[in-house]
Amino acid sequence: MTKDWLSWHDDYDRPGSALAARLAEVREQVRAALDRAPTGPLRVVSACAGQGRDLIPVLATHPRRGDVTARLVELDPRNVALAKDAVRAAGLTGVQVVLGDAASTDAYADLVPADLVLLCGVFGNVSDHDVRAIVGHCAALCAGGGTVIWTRHRGEPDLVPTICDWFAREGFAQVALSTPAHRVGVGVHRLVGNSRPLPSSVTMFRFLPD
Repeated sequence: MTKDWLSWHDDYDRPGSALAARLAEVREQVRAALDRAPTGPLRVVSACAGQGRDLIPVLATHPRRGDVTARLVELDPRNVALAKDAVRAAGLTGVQVVLGDAASTDAYADLVPADLVLLCGVFGNVSDHDVRAIVGHCAALCAGGGTVIWTRHRGEPDLVPTICDWFAREGFAQVALSTPAHRVGVGVHRLVGNSRPLPSSVTMFRFLPD
């Protein structure tokens, strides 16, 4: 890692920033996904979870919080420490924050297929080829009827329409998609068919150099 992924989070706290807008939209979609999830235990996985801002504050006040077993995977130990602090402060005993490589399928092996998969801040930091590869693994990460929430910038060339096509090819139906005017794309897709087995020891993506 060469980018400072701790200070990167600062834009979340700047009103009007693209990241602040993205965070608000992602949280709204996380809340909606939890609202429509079936009764009973729920599994959630979050790749490149950072400080857990997408998920932890939503779970903290959501009526389904006690149903959720979640794993947040993050490589920066400073962000992991902050996420763990937030989990403790919220009393979310079912949420685990893991210091590890979110690109490895092994990081999720015992918690998938999941009812909710978060891929926020991933697609904008990897090659288009790797975005396609990640989408291909989503039908193994996600349970049938489950939801994937992902983000990608809307800068030119805008890959978001192509990503939606890739999800469709993998058996997902589009639930929601923010418009180009929002500057940052937030997509929500639901797996219509059955989940596939997750291969072991596969590296799904590599972050591009800064």
